[in-house]
Amino acid sequence: MLKKTSYEDTGSENVQSGTKSSPTIINGDAIKVARNEDMPLAQPNQTSVLGSTLVFKGELSADEEILIEGTVEGTIAHHTKNVIVGKQGRVSALIHAHSITIHGKVEGDIHGDALVALIDGCEVTGNVFCPRIIMEDGARFNGTIQMK
Repeated sequence: MLKKTSYEDTGSENVQSGTKSSPTIINGDAIKVARNEDMPLAQPNQTSVLGSTLVFKGELSADEEILIEGTVEGTIAHHTKNVIVGKQGRVSALIHAHSITIHGKVEGDIHGDALVALIDGCEVTGNVFCPRIIMEDGARFNGTIQMK
């Protein structure tokens, strides 16, 4: 259950879930972690993880979120769920998913039905097709963007 709390010393607000997301208090000041609320987060018990030593060639499809830390070549067809390419992830494929977050390296076209997020440090070579895009400072992108 989410609980909204207010910090009178700083005038800031935060939402806590009773887990590690509680803010750190230093000398009475709340330190908040900036996060775009539209960016998907992987849920550990609902996510398939392709580990860093895994090499997959072919068509990848599942009915749950996928976190890719290994190497994938081929096609990722994941229309109703989210795909996250981790920092160690290397993908050479056509990706089609509900939302796509890229921290690693992707070569190939990316089709996001809702959102594509290119995170600081990622490398993307290919075309992006999506209605919304987030491109952080430091993301490397070579291709075109078509917003539909």
